[in-house]
Amino acid sequence: MTDDAQLSTSAPLFSPSAVERLTGYTPADQSEILGGGADPFGVAHTGLTWLPKEDHFGVRHGGRLVAHAGLLPLRMSLGGVGTPVMGLGGVAVAPDLRGHGLARLVVGAALDHARTRGPRHALLFCRPPLVALYRRLGWRTLDRDVEVEQPAGPVVMPLVTMWIPLHDDEPWPDGAARLLSYSM
Repeated sequence: MTDDAQLSTSAPLFSPSAVERLTGYTPADQSEILGGGADPFGVAHTGLTWLPKEDHFGVRHGGRLVAHAGLLPLRMSLGGVGTPVMGLGGVAVAPDLRGHGLARLVVGAALDHARTRGPRHALLFCRPPLVALYRRLGWRTLDRDVEVEQPAGPVVMPLVTMWIPLHDDEPWPDGAARLLSYSM
């Protein structure tokens, strides 16, 4: 996840109508936003296996894809109860356009869609420097460890886990949290 933490004080360059539902999201699309590089999200050090997203939202500027957010429906065990959640990931904003509210737009569009899918909560994993950005977008830090499945078995998520209610300020359930799949 990359960050557009500097919020612009001038008139917005982009409006919510700029967000489009993408039919897919490829490595070439990611490179179009973030450029090349072996670790564009800064999470390779975790050694985690990540799932591709199912639904994609983006913004184009001058024909170039400049922002993206992806969603994936997931199952978790929350307090021993199987629970559906929507996973948000692959949030990316072109470095040259950060500070124009693009993360807010693509994440907002993804959450609007997530609300139509039924789960009560959305979940994301992020690097500590991005926590403030997501808090400004309404996300909350989960105050407990989350286990995630990985090829060699479950591990404790080394990144910050954040969540947001999708309906009626629904509280996060009590108890142990385990994602019943790879990370999103």
